[in-house]
Amino acid sequence: MAAEMVLSRRPGQPHGKVLSEADLEELAQRKPPSKTSAHDCLRKARCSASTAKSLLFRFLPVLRWLPRYPVKDWLLGDIASGFSVGIMHLPQGLAYALLAGLPPVTGLYSSFYPVFLYFFFGTSRHNSVGPFAVISVMIGSVTDSLMPSEDFLEFVNGTNVTVVNEAQRDAARVELVATITVLSGIFQVALGLLQFGFVVTYLSDPLVRGYTTAASVHVLISQLKNVFGVSLGEHSGPLSLFVTFIEICKKLPETNVGTLVTAIIAMVAIFIVKELNHKFAAKLPMPIPIELITIIISTGISYGVNLNSKFGISVVGNIPSGLKPPVVPNASYFGQVVGNAFAIAVVGYAICISLGKIFALKHGYKVDSNQELIALGLSNFLGGFFQCFAISCSMSRSLVQESTGGNSQVAGVISSLVILVTILKIGELFHDLPKAILSAIIIVNLKGMFKQFKDLHTLWKSNRVDLMVWVVTFIATLLLNLDIGLGASVAFALLTVIFRTQLPHYSILGRVTDTNVYKDVAEYEKAEEVPGIKIFRSSSTIYFANVELYSDALKKKSGINVDRLIEKKKKALKKLKKQQKKAEKEKAKRKKDTEAECNGPGLAVIELSEEEDRAPAEPTLRSLGLPQPDFHAVILDFSPVNFVDTVSIKILKNIFRDFHEIEVDVFVACCPASVLAQLERGNFFSSTITKHCFFPSVNDAVLHINAPSVRPASVSTQPHHPHRQHVVGRHEPTFLSAPFRRTAAPKCSPAEETTEQRGRAAGRAPPPPARGLEPLRDGMGGWEPICPVFGARSPAAEGCDAGSGLSPRREPKEHSAVSSIKAFSAN
Repeated sequence: MAAEMVLSRRPGQPHGKVLSEADLEELAQRKPPSKTSAHDCLRKARCSASTAKSLLFRFLPVLRWLPRYPVKDWLLGDIASGFSVGIMHLPQGLAYALLAGLPPVTGLYSSFYPVFLYFFFGTSRHNSVGPFAVISVMIGSVTDSLMPSEDFLEFVNGTNVTVVNEAQRDAARVELVATITVLSGIFQVALGLLQFGFVVTYLSDPLVRGYTTAASVHVLISQLKNVFGVSLGEHSGPLSLFVTFIEICKKLPETNVGTLVTAIIAMVAIFIVKELNHKFAAKLPMPIPIELITIIISTGISYGVNLNSKFGISVVGNIPSGLKPPVVPNASYFGQVVGNAFAIAVVGYAICISLGKIFALKHGYKVDSNQELIALGLSNFLGGFFQCFAISCSMSRSLVQESTGGNSQVAGVISSLVILVTILKIGELFHDLPKAILSAIIIVNLKGMFKQFKDLHTLWKSNRVDLMVWVVTFIATLLLNLDIGLGASVAFALLTVIFRTQLPHYSILGRVTDTNVYKDVAEYEKAEEVPGIKIFRSSSTIYFANVELYSDALKKKSGINVDRLIEKKKKALKKLKKQQKKAEKEKAKRKKDTEAECNGPGLAVIELSEEEDRAPAEPTLRSLGLPQPDFHAVILDFSPVNFVDTVSIKILKNIFRDFHEIEVDVFVACCPASVLAQLERGNFFSSTITKHCFFPSVNDAVLHINAPSVRPASVSTQPHHPHRQHVVGRHEPTFLSAPFRRTAAPKCSPAEETTEQRGRAAGRAPPPPARGLEPLRDGMGGWEPICPVFGARSPAAEGCDAGSGLSPRREPKEHSAVSSIKAFSAN
């Protein structure tokens, strides 16, 4: 039955009841944990028409929104947006294929197949999927390491001159990259089906921005060879970026001036027009397609002047027309590229879902993170059979798709059709396109990523830990390359989370004046500690990595060395035990001597009544002469705690035990129901720790502690009253030479009051000693007669004091008299 605890409240507060968690469970009738049977699971998994329809609409979102597509409102905007994005796809596809170390036509394939497939499976209306610089450079690092150009050298017509067989190299690289793309798609689809869309949450925004910034540096360095027109060896692995940069610097004297001039002119023109597009975005119906214009003009000039033969400017070369039949990827590469494929899958999805959520929030619709994984995975998986490389979402193309009136993925279908026409009819016209132009397009498009260096200033002011994540990610990606750098960055970011939970903010709470709100006394001037109560709070949850620190911080914040005090108490108890044993030996010796004296002639038999047994009083800090804490209760605020483990449960038990040893009660407030259930399953509760010391709020716990009459919060095997004054100390020997000895004054009813106590209450002086017995004044309130013969209080001793006016008093257990003594006299 729930105990009703009517508490005294401060003025202005309504009267009511304070209930512990145990009382609440009984009053609210807590439901038992639900158990799901195998039959229920099978029933839920049973197929039905509605279930099949729901699954179909879930995995093919196009079936949900396309029948309701507002043709009049959205179609014109989607067509205009699709053409704009398609025009951007063309140069970026060619450039990013070059960045991945593949033939340019694979970039066109990657701009067609995945974009068309995303139309059916994607949930974002504004994401423009396709080739992306970061993913392309990650693929390029794999092709350079596993398929270097040095492996495809061959002699020219029997001479000692060697050249790279580009056709053979490109075919081998396409096969390798198709395998990586298929494997990345498998990872993404599997994660999506297993509802692991949350995996991207481990890639925090500072980590992603630091990683993409470092990747942009990789992209820049990789394109310098095409800007300067020099040939370099292909390097991979840690520090490969710096090796490549050093080699470029060494070969600067070999720079092809024509290539450098072409790249500089293209970069300047593209940069200026892009700035004008940004400045006059509100006035222009669509951005000026400067990349496409640059490609067309430079291709025309290269074809007319013959830049390749006259100035040695490298050109794209043959771009085959038409589509390729699907090819099964080479499964023998799976073991070599599984790590790279997983990294590409995670990074590509992280960028895609981040942009998708930004546009969804802006335009008021939802993006399904798990379905986005499936959509991206299917686009990569099926695209890998058609010689595509892994794709993601481009910020520049997505912004253009949104700003030019795009409202749905119909714009993506239009852009993919533009690329299809290019592949079938127009692609071969770009045979003489200088590679320097593609490098210029790539470098200028890195501007947005390089702007992310501003994050350093922002994070310095807002959050130093996030700044560390950004810097470590950037440096690790530069030093260790893109794949290993990503793993190291994620590991460091997770370590920062562990360090934050290991080193949280610990505080002592106090009540804000005239409120029931409790705040940190170190931060709020009006917050004052409740007298006699310490309210402790940690800003983090409690688990195996920080629970020891939690316990240490609690003891430190309490203002008393708990462990030292417990150690002193143990030593004092050990010393007391030795004294008691010594006193018992002396008592036995006196008893033996007294019995021998009583066997003399002329003595009558005296029958001593059996003394009522009593439980020994528990020694206290005061009785042992030890310092006492200036508080009698501790409240642990569990509001930040969202889970506990077996280690934390064990340490919490130790906290209850240690504070009980120093006569301080421990209470818990604001404990979530899930944590309470975990404590139950972990066998936390026992006869010494019950739910009666758990309260739904800090204020309830404070009111409970300050209540005039409260049920014990923790049931102990021995009575424990931290506020009651225990006097067991000094422990004099049982037999004293003085006729009176000092005793504790127990609480007694009016009927049990001694004559001396009644006299003292009336203001009278204490009675004189009886028959020459000298009384000892007792500061705790009494005099007690001691028989000069028997030494201990007994009926015989009281007989020695007959007529003295002193009533007999009970004696503590450690001074108990002889249970019965018979003296026989010899006539």
